[in-house]
Amino acid sequence: MKKIATWTILAVATSLGGCSGAAYSNRSLESVHQPVVNNSIYQFDVAASNGELPPGEQGRLQGWFDAMGIRYGDRIAIEDSSLYGASAAQATVRSMVERRGLLLSSDVPVTTGTVPEGHLRIVVTRASASVPGCPNWDSKSSINLTNSTSSNYGCATNSNLAAMVADPNDLIKGARNTGSDPTAATRAIQTYRTKPQTGAGELTKTPTSGGSQ
Repeated sequence: MKKIATWTILAVATSLGGCSGAAYSNRSLESVHQPVVNNSIYQFDVAASNGELPPGEQGRLQGWFDAMGIRYGDRIAIEDSSLYGASAAQATVRSMVERRGLLLSSDVPVTTGTVPEGHLRIVVTRASASVPGCPNWDSKSSINLTNSTSSNYGCATNSNLAAMVADPNDLIKGARNTGSDPTAATRAIQTYRTKPQTGAGELTKTPTSGGSQ
């Protein structure tokens, strides 16, 4: 497994400048503290035999997925250098990914080195978000002649947003609209209507033993 690249992207652009000095003269309601998204790319090569993924290689890949802690927000892609493509091996990898509740991505990032002949390269792109420079309590003076916001303004809200977002890349570009799914839209309402209420049943007596009567 190789961690091959990282890049950092400012999630929300702002024209207010950096935190040094700018926070003290910020007279708007836009915070200079914005989430920053960092993407890391990991790659793992598995050998495909006659277009199939042998059980031993499946075990290696399964172990790598477990060690990586694959989760929602990770983007997994397959890089196949074979002439006609190892469709059966790719299908096996796809089923392994789907069993974890994820889907393969069609966007394959640039990796280091060439894929060995007869191998598949599994590429995982993982994003994380944070707000640098927070908390920032440099401006503690109660005298505010410029009517500017506090140097810590926006730290709490944006730090919580960066920590809570399931897929940090959504801070850069929102999730694509895949169409309306009536089943998914009404699932919560159906569950609420059909699931028995916790207090609907009668109270039951539980016999106790020991202690004073």
